[in-house]
Amino acid sequence: MHQNIFMKGRVFLVFQHIVPQHALSRVIGWLANCRWAIVKNTFIGWFVKRYRVDMLEACCSDPLQFKNFNEFFTRELKAGARVVDDSPEAIVSPADGAISQSGAITQGALLQAKGRHFSLVNLLGGDIERAEPFQEGCFATVYLSPRDYHRVHMPVTGTLTKMIHVPGKLFSVNQLTSENVPDLFARNERVVCLFDTDFGPMALVLVGAMIVAGVETVWAGQVCPGRTACAEVSYHDHSPPIQILKGEEMGRFKLGSTVIVVFGPGIAALEDSLCAGDPVRMGQRLGTLLAINPDTSSSNL
Repeated sequence: MHQNIFMKGRVFLVFQHIVPQHALSRVIGWLANCRWAIVKNTFIGWFVKRYRVDMLEACCSDPLQFKNFNEFFTRELKAGARVVDDSPEAIVSPADGAISQSGAITQGALLQAKGRHFSLVNLLGGDIERAEPFQEGCFATVYLSPRDYHRVHMPVTGTLTKMIHVPGKLFSVNQLTSENVPDLFARNERVVCLFDTDFGPMALVLVGAMIVAGVETVWAGQVCPGRTACAEVSYHDHSPPIQILKGEEMGRFKLGSTVIVVFGPGIAALEDSLCAGDPVRMGQRLGTLLAINPDTSSSNL
């Protein structure tokens, strides 16, 4: 049995390298947007059964009432379905899912999986100056499985300063791939969102994956797929400023993926009790904000 699981894993890894990732994702994207009843109802019905999706917590509990699969997948939850830790010092999970890894950013690298690290500079789009405010800070990576709630919320209150769309590969982001594909999160297509907070700089990185039909933000709509070159948009002079409160929605995935929250040094202390593989829910405490330090101002983002 273990041999069969191993072989299936190896086949899946090889498949990801040889399949036209973007073409496959576009086909899935078309199916996910299709409004034909026979297509969307079959797709949704199979998905709910296969992944044991809890529809009782959704505002619309009948999965076949959604216009298409994407509307079902990004479904809104009932009021009170998630409790956001409202303690002023609390950093909360941006999404439902499981902790992939968390900890310190050491010598410009984040832990991807046991024995594997990836570059902070590359994660944020290849700009050394952009990454500088986060050096020696800390991070938490949350993996969203297919059955999870797929809206992404703010870990703390922040004001948007920049958004960078970074094109790339579309490998799966599950544990198997994370353990075997080098620099996974710095290679996949992603949307990097930089925020000023009262405590210093914060980045939220929404990482695309195989068959992800789209990544959206609440201020720009669908960001990817679309562009073929790294595109940066500044919101420094946006009027009014785009401020999003802790616990409010900031984006969503059309099909599952990963979100990485990154803080600058001296800003956050992550919960020691959270380990790789631990389940988390949006609004659950991930860590604690430390005292405001003027020296950690994020004005140079």
